[in-house]
Amino acid sequence: MDWMRGRTIGRGSTATVYIAENRHSGEHFAVKSTELHRSEFLKREQEILSKLNCPEIVDYHGCDVTLENGVEFFNLFMEYAPYGTLSDELRNRNGGNGMEEALVKFHARRILFGLHYLHSNGIVHCDLKGQNVLLTEHGAKIADFGCARRVEEEEMLISGTPAYMAPEVARGEEQGFSADVWALGCTVLEMITAKMPWQGVSDPAAVLYRIGFSGDVPEIPNSVSEQGKDFLRKCLKRDPNERWSVIELLGHEFVGEFKELVFDSETPTTVLERSIWDCLEKTQEVGPTFDCCSSDSSNPLDRIQRLCSDEAVWEFDNDDEWITVRSNDMEFNALSLGEMEDYESDTVCVVGDHEIEIEIDLENFYEPEIVIELSRWNAIVDYWCLSNCNCVSDFSLVCQCRKIVSCVKFDHQNKEIFIMLCFLLSLCLFNFPFY
Repeated sequence: MDWMRGRTIGRGSTATVYIAENRHSGEHFAVKSTELHRSEFLKREQEILSKLNCPEIVDYHGCDVTLENGVEFFNLFMEYAPYGTLSDELRNRNGGNGMEEALVKFHARRILFGLHYLHSNGIVHCDLKGQNVLLTEHGAKIADFGCARRVEEEEMLISGTPAYMAPEVARGEEQGFSADVWALGCTVLEMITAKMPWQGVSDPAAVLYRIGFSGDVPEIPNSVSEQGKDFLRKCLKRDPNERWSVIELLGHEFVGEFKELVFDSETPTTVLERSIWDCLEKTQEVGPTFDCCSSDSSNPLDRIQRLCSDEAVWEFDNDDEWITVRSNDMEFNALSLGEMEDYESDTVCVVGDHEIEIEIDLENFYEPEIVIELSRWNAIVDYWCLSNCNCVSDFSLVCQCRKIVSCVKFDHQNKEIFIMLCFLLSLCLFNFPFY
């Protein structure tokens, strides 16, 4: 690859990460470099990463050796994460506050999928933490496999970051799959508190002693929901044999409830379409095939953009196989008929500290043409939110935005006004970044 090194975007104990550009295609990627004579860990990472293929693990793009200013460097090429790491995101948040719990659940679920893939292939990450989880346009991805090892390796070298080490690792006894689960619990706490675990103990040796021999576990804030507390307790069992496995945690209600909030359909109708949230479905055979869901357009952003088009994109003849999204015979999915009867023509909708005046045309609410247009414009709202939200941040906010948008009287003569209202609602009420 003919490439050009750019600015530094990260530093580790054994290598430095730069942004780089392919001179021919103009594509940007990340390159992790270290001097060739000190590249043992980086070569080990390359050997492991080159054999992985999972949506929740950073993509591998190759490697090479370069001579720069008389010094040989070993370079590992990887996917570029435009939003940095989880730790970067937490540092950039206003006031140093942690993430909303809904967003913590989303990231935790994707990390669990990545760990499940690693453990299924006999690999222990050994250094899971916020700094080693990248944020991309598709969500969180596990990165930095410099400490990773295969479980069948006879020689065990204890490695990782002290504050995230499990008790058995701190004692030098073992570092298996359950150690990654403990580190996941610490990473979830980091997302919630915006702080590393074991605050107040700065000396690494003191941290290791407390983790290994004190009998303590990291403190769980009272503000965490009961589901979240239970999830963390399952991760932070001091006995590794009592810790839940990754596959058990994927069924925990703290992260498993996503299945109840998405359409059980193979038809991509919104950003909540299940293939976005449940990547395990990618291993199963896809149902009815049509153009906007074909293998040539697997990116959810692209598929939702196709749904926004004025042109018909469906290539499917059997009407019996279609999934009904809205129709004249079904009860509206955002507001029940009982709730709608309480609204007048001009209604003030209160969300937080904001009052938004909306019009609801009850008489013509179920006209087929309006129902069809509402579905199309909801797809446009979904596409805009997916395009402009960092890692599809809090999907519950998107739900609320669509609920309000669906209540607004649709005017065929003022489409621009209608869609601008959608954008303004999401911008003003939910603080979505607007680019």
